[in-house]
Amino acid sequence: MRRFEIDQDSLPDLPGMMLATVEALRKLGGSATIQELDEEAISLEGVTEAEQGYMMANNNMPRVNYFLSWARTYLKRGGALENSARGVWALTDTGAKITELAATQAIYDQVKQEERDRAKAKRRAAKAQGETKAEESAPDEPEAPDLDDDWKSKLLDVMKGMQPDAFERLAQRLLREAGFVKVEVRGKSGDGGIDGVGVLRVNLVSFQVYFQCKRYKGSVGSKEIRDFRGALEGRADKGLFITTGHFTSQASEEATRDGAKAIDLIDGERLCDLLKANKLGVQTEMIEQVTVNPEWFSGV
Repeated sequence: MRRFEIDQDSLPDLPGMMLATVEALRKLGGSATIQELDEEAISLEGVTEAEQGYMMANNNMPRVNYFLSWARTYLKRGGALENSARGVWALTDTGAKITELAATQAIYDQVKQEERDRAKAKRRAAKAQGETKAEESAPDEPEAPDLDDDWKSKLLDVMKGMQPDAFERLAQRLLREAGFVKVEVRGKSGDGGIDGVGVLRVNLVSFQVYFQCKRYKGSVGSKEIRDFRGALEGRADKGLFITTGHFTSQASEEATRDGAKAIDLIDGERLCDLLKANKLGVQTEMIEQVTVNPEWFSGV
């Protein structure tokens, strides 16, 4: 029996998502990256590709991944999960003991009550300071999870607005920056879903890699991966699929299926990180902070 379902509008059962998250982490050995954790929770719960295709209205994130991030936030507030600076999530001793929905429901209720109490305290503090209008009631939700998607959402919107041939040239430039040589874009002459080809040299050997780059607003499913693999038959031993969208868990499984030609996947989030790392259309600024040390002057 499923613990949660995803649709276009309604809120999913967060305690159910929290339990699925704990069970996914347990199956993964107690720790996992966000991508590993999301894919395992989706797989365990049997979330369909159609459900994974529902997107949030205000960003470029699938609804299932968005609410799984909230599930992690609640579990962390309840002391059941911890995460490192490298984005690895792990079960705590408390989390390792969770096996039933009642436990995650208790954490959910606890965090909601803490937020209600905090909102009341803020209103009392505002009245005590003599403000003419107390602050509006804060929502009884914990602090939103850090999705690091402001600049990525803007970048993805820009890329989705590019012409197909311009996006192919962007992929060509990125592959060259990553060390590929002889990168050729097929454009309209490409067939079978193949948009280009390049050669990746690793030490003494070289690999010919065919790639497909597509602008998607939603999720890329397993069918697209199978179709791309079919186009690779008899041409190359390696494929690369680049998209501005997301890959469903079924697509990820299909890309690494045993006995089949391996296909590497670059989704929208990773694409943004690669463009940032290679300084392609993305700039980072280091802000200088100056601190005065009065004690130093006293010793002059």
